[in-house]
Amino acid sequence: MQNFTFHNPTRILFGAGQIGSLRREVPQGARVLLTYGGGSIKANGVYDQVRKALEGFELLEFGGIEPNPTFEHLMKGVELARAEQADFLLAVGGGSVIDGTKFMAAAIPWHGNEWDIVSRHMAPRAALPMGTVLTLPATGSESNCFAVVTRAATQDKIAFSSPLIFPRFSILDPETTYTLSPRQIANGVVDAFVHTVEQYLTYPADAPLQDRFAEAILRTLIEEGPRTLADPTDYAARSNVMWCATMALNGLIGAGVPQDWATHTIGHELTALHGLDHAQTLAIVLPNLLWVQRTDKREKLVQYATRVWDCQDGNEAVRLEKGIIATRTFFEAMGNPTHLNAYAVGEDRFGEIVDRLQARKSLPLGERKDITSEKVLEILALAR
Repeated sequence: MQNFTFHNPTRILFGAGQIGSLRREVPQGARVLLTYGGGSIKANGVYDQVRKALEGFELLEFGGIEPNPTFEHLMKGVELARAEQADFLLAVGGGSVIDGTKFMAAAIPWHGNEWDIVSRHMAPRAALPMGTVLTLPATGSESNCFAVVTRAATQDKIAFSSPLIFPRFSILDPETTYTLSPRQIANGVVDAFVHTVEQYLTYPADAPLQDRFAEAILRTLIEEGPRTLADPTDYAARSNVMWCATMALNGLIGAGVPQDWATHTIGHELTALHGLDHAQTLAIVLPNLLWVQRTDKREKLVQYATRVWDCQDGNEAVRLEKGIIATRTFFEAMGNPTHLNAYAVGEDRFGEIVDRLQARKSLPLGERKDITSEKVLEILALAR
């Protein structure tokens, strides 16, 4: 096992009715900026629950945060918070709203070019405190220090992190997810699944506990994902998917083990250039990346096929292939195609993707830094 430091300060309040706890969690006397997306929280009743819980607080609002939050729009929220002297941020929504709010938390007290926080990974010295009310389980952003922001002007989608942007608390009420569309449900399950895989399908690191944690998350998503698609108000299924998504990226399963993240890096380019949902790109890239990397990932892929997919028959090569096929089949069954032609995306921009990765000095990718520009092109060609 590799050396690691694990620290997660986010307080989780899980279960039905927990939105009412906001009054105790938000600091008394805070001037709160409520952030949200396209307004679905007003249609499903979450907005009213939040307003009721925060009666008596000074409450400002900033909505319209996009599914891939843009720097340009978020800066409007930064300017509002500065002008109105907000001192606490409350993100109500899914991972994009939370990610955007994290950027705002770091940018509001920043002196200088705010985009440097993302593009140059300049560490913020301060950030406004924030909390979240999660309505779309997927990214794990409600319990980690990472965020992804897009600059629309340059089509750059970039991740950044800081320990200062951990939410102080996050409320996870599965009932807030009952009105999600099948596409949103499928995206959430796939996103959590791939987050887990990026930390698990690398190479053995003598970390059996982390492996077993990861395998438990994957098997639970395989079991509960279809259930939550079939019955939107299955509280047990929604609870399990929601908790899996949080546990997939709160730092626990990644402690002391190598991590990949090549699927995410390539996927971000597909989103930036073609507008695909984040999870849609992950479903496309992952099975093809696993096939291209099957030799270097052999030991963990065999373990994955055996423990997660119960592939017991055949030699290692046969089981390994069955595990990759099962992954592709699961994504397709959840409603996420695994080839670019499902979205009418051709190969004409594959070279541009590689050029963009090279320009950002992102290559080579992977846990061994062996995914070169040639391999990226091979992965994309298989994904056609």
